[in-house]
Formats: sequence, structure tokens, C-alpha cells
Amino acid sequence: MAADLVLTNAVVYTLDKARPWASSLAVGGGKVVDDVAGPDTEVLDLGGAFVMPGLVDVHNHHAMAGRAELFELTFGADAGIEDILAAVRARAASLGPDEWLTGGAWASTLVAELSVPAARRALDEAAGGRPVSLSDDSRHNRWVSSRALELAGITAATPDPPGGVVVRDGGEPSGLLLEAAGVLVERVIAGLTPEQHRRASRRAIEVLHGFGVTAFQDAGVSTDILGALRSLDLADELDAWVVSSLLVNDPIFGFDPIGAPLLELAVEYRTEHHRPDFVKIFLDGVPPTRTAAFLEPYLPDDTHGRCFHGATTMPPAELTEWLLTAAAAGFSAKVHCTGDASVRQFLDAVEEVRAAGYADTRFQVAHGQFVHPDDLPRFAALGVAADISPFLWVPGVIPEAIAEVLPAARAARMQPNRTLLDTGALVAGGSDWPVSESPNAWEGIAGLVTRADPHGRRPGALWPEQAITLAEAIEVFTLGGARACGLDDVTGALTPGRSADFVVLDRNPFRTAEVAETKVVETWFAGRRVFRR
Repeated sequence: MAADLVLTNAVVYTLDKARPWASSLAVGGGKVVDDVAGPDTEVLDLGGAFVMPGLVDVHNHHAMAGRAELFELTFGADAGIEDILAAVRARAASLGPDEWLTGGAWASTLVAELSVPAARRALDEAAGGRPVSLSDDSRHNRWVSSRALELAGITAATPDPPGGVVVRDGGEPSGLLLEAAGVLVERVIAGLTPEQHRRASRRAIEVLHGFGVTAFQDAGVSTDILGALRSLDLADELDAWVVSSLLVNDPIFGFDPIGAPLLELAVEYRTEHHRPDFVKIFLDGVPPTRTAAFLEPYLPDDTHGRCFHGATTMPPAELTEWLLTAAAAGFSAKVHCTGDASVRQFLDAVEEVRAAGYADTRFQVAHGQFVHPDDLPRFAALGVAADISPFLWVPGVIPEAIAEVLPAARAARMQPNRTLLDTGALVAGGSDWPVSESPNAWEGIAGLVTRADPHGRRPGALWPEQAITLAEAIEVFTLGGARACGLDDVTGALTPGRSADFVVLDRNPFRTAEVAETKVVETWFAGRRVFRR
């Protein structure tokens, strides 16, 4: 067939091992085709511009990010308490007398300062007595006002829910809610309308296009988010490949339904560009609040003592049973593991699922900052992908918070990406946006290569021996991600038959010392331009 469009005079990096470089790219029927121009073919001369596949973000919370931008108070992780209170005061002035104020994200390093009632009372004053719920940078924990505690029914007599902690001071709730305790508040916050959910998803995808992302996996969805994606695709407004992860357990979002009832509904939401193909399990929490599960103990403190390791959210047999149930129903699995004990438990469970005959089911360790050396070769052996997230392997707020709770030698050995690749593991890049403030993969790619802050804001490098090459890092955020989430049949590389998803960059990343400054000039999805700078 004749091509509809041919891009010429370009430097095309295809991610095709047989033909990694080309000088032109032909598009027909929304797909990459062999370079055959006809009388009606549009020809675009790119003047030597660099072209590569659209980026694949294997781990984000796109709807949460869109909701935050459109409907919530946002502030950066560098904000101190006084900065946050000033932002709350300004936003509260525009709200009704008992209207909710939600947003984030405060830095994990503020946990101790927010654990006292005086901080909550300052929040009450800034909000004018309104209900407030502010998430931390991990999105696992909440700082809430007195009115929010009241509406959620949280008092001194409220027991800690399973998997959560109501942080107290002298028995009084301080306003800090860890992990599942935050769900008590999430359930009483007024939700968005279906149209607002559509707007949130659409806006998030617009932002992703600006960073060259044409495919992504949302790491934890509700039926509202599933409905928004289905609605957008049926209206020909979903300009991305989307894989959704259906929650088996939910220690942080407060979504309903989850588990088996949600899995039964998945088929209703499948469309051309939306694949609800994964389950999502939270197997532990996050290190800064000592809710991640480790093989060796945390640093001692007054609350946990000297031998505290954290714990997983479910015993090994329950995890294995869920993975078997999901595999039997045709679902793959993304499992949140931030401590090395949870990683090991998940790998052990996958070993049982593989032994039961499920050879093709995809599995992902989400985050996996810490992996015991003995377990690194098991990723490749068991066909488990490593879903790795930017800003967790370079100096920054989250590594600083982790260094406060783990011995220095262990805290510094985070994200063993070089070893994972060398042992044959599939490594896939995810932004974890809005946990990370931006879904800019070029910052993540630069961090993978240098292990340093891509913008030089903090000195040093985090375990520099685990740096990978630029070519490897680009594959992590393209074909690696597509393979990990099951989209490599349609995207991830510029080969004939795949969707014509590609980006035009402002520079050749292989010929610049400033990879993190790379900008996307144009983004194309299925042969259509969806973004132009």
C-alpha cells in the first residue's frame, strides 16, 4: 500500500535491532509501513530532526495527576510547613464554609513535624476549620485537619485499621494517617462527577503527550477511571494506548469495588486502545514511614524498637492464591514492593505460578528499590519485569527520607538497574507521576545514565556503579515498557505493522551532554499529530 505520510531527511532511531537507524519513516493507515510513496502521499522534510518511538510510561496514576491539576491544591515536595499552610490559607479563601480542600504533595521528610497535634491545629487555622486532606509525596499517607477527622469519625478511641496507623500524640490523633488509615478519610471526601473524571483523564493525557508519552500503564484504577477511559475511546478521544491495573487490595485510595468483583467487570471497559489486563497488589508500603517490608531491620526508634522489619500486607499463601486466580482469569500482575522482603515473597509466589503452568502471564515488581543480591538473577529466570521509577535512583527528597530510617550502607544501595540488565531482566521505566512531580522521561533517562540529580539541584550520585547506557535507558522507556505491560504487539518500536507512535525531538540525545533538557517538539499517535510545541 502507498504511504499516507513519509517523513524524510530525519535521523530515525527505530529500536529495531535489525535496522536501528533510518533516514525516513513511512506511515499508512495509522501504522508504520515500508517506505512506498504514492501520488497522494504527504511528504514532510524534517531538516535532520531526531525521531524515535513514542515513550511508554509503565507506571503512573494519570487520572490522579489530572484530577490534581484541575481540581486540587498542588505544591512541590520542597515546600515546608509554613509554605503549605500559606497555600492552604489562600485556597481556603475561595471555598465554601465546609467545603473539602484536597491536594499535595508534602515531603516524606516532614513526617515527624506533622505527627503532633500542634501541626494539625495550625492546619485548622489556615483552612478556617474546613476539612482538609493532603497527601505526601508517596501518595500513601495523609495529613488531615480536625474537621476531616470528625467527618471520618476518627477519635482517640478509633482503633488502627488493618494495614494502617492513626498517628497519635498522648492518645490524641495527631492528624497524620499512614497507609490504610487514610482510606477512612478518602471515603468521606466528595467524589468527582463522570464528566470531571473524563476531563481529568483527558487533561493528563494532554500533559503526557507534551512529554512524548503515547502509551502508559495506570498502576491502580477505580470503576470511575475505567469508565472515563472507555468513554473517551468510544468518542475517538483516547489518543494513547492504556493498560489499567485493577486493585486486588487498596490500602491508600479508598476505591470500591476492588478484588474479585472488580475483575469480573473488566471486560465491560475494554476498548480498542484500552486494555484492563493487569491486577495490582500492594504487598507493602513505603520505607520513610517504616511500612515497607525488609529482610534486615530498620534503624531503631522509640516506637518500633531495634528489630523492626516492617511487614507485608498478606501472607505468602494468600499472595500466591491471588496470582493463581488472576492468571487463570487471564490477568497479569503488577505488585508494589519497596522492601527486599516483599520482593522475595513476590518472586517466591511467581515461582509457584510458573510451576503451575502459567508461562505467559506477565509479572512486574513495581518500584523494587531494594532487592537482595540473591534475588536479582531470579527476575530473568522467572520472567518478572522490573518496573522502575524516576527520582528513586538519584539524590532527592525520597532518598533523603529513606536515609533517615535505614542504615546508611543499605539506604545507598537503591535501584540495582545495571545488575538487573546484566542478569537478563526486562527493565521498564515508569514515572509514578504524580508521585514524581513530572512524567518527563528524559529526566528519568538522564538519571539512569548518571545516577545524579538530572538538574544538578543536589550533589553526588546514588550508587553510581548501577548506571546504565543511554541506549539501554531509552529502551527502558520505550520497547521495555511496551513488553512489560503487553503492548509490544502494537507499539514500542518503529517497525512495519506497529502503530505509528513517535516523537520528534529538539536534539539528538546521543549527541548532547544535556540529556535531561531534551524537549519533545512533536508527538504522533497512530499516525496523527497529537502535540506540537
